[in-house]
Amino acid sequence: MDVRSIEDVTPVVEHNGTVPVWWLVEPREMLDITRGGHLEPHHHPTHEFYYVTSGRGIMTIEGEEREISQGDLVHIPPDAVHSLRPVTRNAPIHCFCFAVGVDGAGPVDYTEH
Repeated sequence: MDVRSIEDVTPVVEHNGTVPVWWLVEPREMLDITRGGHLEPHHHPTHEFYYVTSGRGIMTIEGEEREISQGDLVHIPPDAVHSLRPVTRNAPIHCFCFAVGVDGAGPVDYTEH
C-alpha cells in the first residue's frame, strides 16, 4: 500500500520563488509502473467518475463527445466505451478519477479492458 501525506513532504518553492509545491508524486515517478496504461477507448464493468481539477479535455462516452473543464464531474456508466484526451497537446487536463464496482460483478482486471 502506498499512502502519501502532505504532512510528510517538505514543500519546494517554484515559479521564481512564488509558489510552494508539495510533490506527493514526483514528475514522471510513476512512468514505468503505468507504462502501457492509456485513456484510449476502453470499458469496464464499474461506474467511473472523473472530477476535473484543472485544464480542459474532450471526454467521449459511447461516441458522444463533450468538452470538460475544471469543476466538472463526469459519470461513466458500467460497460460504456469511453476515452479522454486533452483539447490540445499543450493544454493538459488533470482529473481525480475513481471507480465504483457493480454489485455481483466480481473483481475487475483492468489489463483486460
